[in-house]
Amino acid sequence: MATKATITFDNDSTTIELPVLKGSLGTDVIDIRNLGKHGYFTFDPGFMSTAACTSGITFIDGEQGLLYYRGYPIEQLAENCDFLEVSHLLLNGELPTLQQREAFVGTIRQHTMLHDQMSNVFRGFRRDAHPMAVMIAVVGAMAAFYPDNNNVADPESRKVAAMRLLAKVPTIAAWSYKYNIGEPFMYPKNTLGYAENFMHMMFATPCEEYVPNPILARAFERILLLHADHEQNASTSTVRLVGSSGANPFACIAAGIASLWGPSHGGANEATLNMLEEIGDVSRIGEFIKRAKDKTDSFRLMGFGHRVYRNMDPRASIMRKTCHEVLNELGLHDDPMFKLAMELEKIALEDEYFVSRKLYPNVDFYSGIVMRAMGIPNSMFTAIFALARTAGWISQWCEMNADPEQKIGRPRQLYVGSERREFVPLHQR
Repeated sequence: MATKATITFDNDSTTIELPVLKGSLGTDVIDIRNLGKHGYFTFDPGFMSTAACTSGITFIDGEQGLLYYRGYPIEQLAENCDFLEVSHLLLNGELPTLQQREAFVGTIRQHTMLHDQMSNVFRGFRRDAHPMAVMIAVVGAMAAFYPDNNNVADPESRKVAAMRLLAKVPTIAAWSYKYNIGEPFMYPKNTLGYAENFMHMMFATPCEEYVPNPILARAFERILLLHADHEQNASTSTVRLVGSSGANPFACIAAGIASLWGPSHGGANEATLNMLEEIGDVSRIGEFIKRAKDKTDSFRLMGFGHRVYRNMDPRASIMRKTCHEVLNELGLHDDPMFKLAMELEKIALEDEYFVSRKLYPNVDFYSGIVMRAMGIPNSMFTAIFALARTAGWISQWCEMNADPEQKIGRPRQLYVGSERREFVPLHQR
């Protein structure tokens, strides 16, 4: 027998019964789709208690510290897969066979170059434009260069759009950086892997050959893989909401990038490094720890704790190991900034104030340190987050458009403005 939830009122209104839906994992949800017929809506600012869709892509249990992609624990995927294998998993529901992997990678390589005229879009910006501003514009402009992908009802068109975005967003991100620093654009080099190719486009110049360090490339793969999807967060929900209107895929992903740019969402790793620069020296850690504990002080330790995970962020332990691998490879353990970061980590893991509140270092803390060690500037951190999350966004967008029950998003509101008023002519006011 199906479970139902009963709503009763203290004003003698009719009792309302609503179905309770069960997922394969996680919390049951009350199906309120017919509540409006009874004259009521729910009020849930931030949608913290609202399931806006069904999805089979990512599962999070914040209390237990679990993150699954298509049922696979993130720890197993990070240890055994590269980013494109995980992208295939997110998009298609299964890890690829050897043959499928070769075909998938081959398709990506066919699409890594940008249309030559797209370079003009970059040149319309000031040189000091933030890379995220450039990415939003260039990704959105792809709709003008690839109009054949605007038919979102066609599964084949959606597939091609997904491949184009996965392939071209690394080029767009790298070119945003190159334009910012005044160096010539570097074209993709398809003999390289996904992470290595991005590093090539970021750091190579026409003057000399660039050979990516394999340990750094693997670290970058892990950053991409760990950030590939994270359930119905703000940017993913933005992609779905924009996509629900039938908008083209490039507009949807550009909207996701815009949402990610917010400091409360994708800017956390950039904010972490800015915080470390503000602290400046190991000798000042105590001062800032004291400020973090002071409720009257607006200062917060960035990179510690997580809105979703009430336990250890499962991605953090993976990135912590990767962080030390990178520091060892580059001989940076004695660098003042990294010594500062490691001492701050030590205190946070031992101090009762942080331990009791479960304010553990999160994935942004370690990924920011890794990217800094690789020579990636703070301004590019969120752009790389967007590059990684593109895999999740397009998977969620494809899933949504294939859902026969998909409807245009139309949240309701609790109106608190003026009641009806009569218009008064200007000369009488």
